[in-house]
Amino acid sequence: MIPWPDLAGRLDDGVHVLPVRVYYEDTDFTGIVYHGAYVRFFERGRSDLLRLAGIHHSRLKAGETGQSLAFAVRSMNLDFRKPATIDDVLEVRTRRTELKGARIVLDQEIHRGEDLLVAAHVVVAVITADGKPTRLPADLAGRLGGV
Repeated sequence: MIPWPDLAGRLDDGVHVLPVRVYYEDTDFTGIVYHGAYVRFFERGRSDLLRLAGIHHSRLKAGETGQSLAFAVRSMNLDFRKPATIDDVLEVRTRRTELKGARIVLDQEIHRGEDLLVAAHVVVAVITADGKPTRLPADLAGRLGGV
């Protein structure tokens, strides 16, 4: 099987860039992207940033680090500036701005060309299987710190 190129996006000078096409299912009855769809687009950007850093959700859950870990969004502020519509090709841009203990802070943007459509400030917590915050293991923090 030939792997798909850039399926997880790319790293571009400290920013993860993920292309996303808008499909009919992403829109509301007006033909504009439904606000909740942007949250899914942002999640894909965060997940693929981790993937390119060698951090995989399935392995974390399986206990790759010695205990089952996960990431949970603690807070997310969204600023909607311009709408996207069906067939638009968007870029989800994700930048890690802080990595400290159990806390990861990211700034994310969705662009259509040069136009900024939506911006998000996201705080993510590292948690154990029973939902308690825990420090990101040093080897994973090192991987994530490098992107």
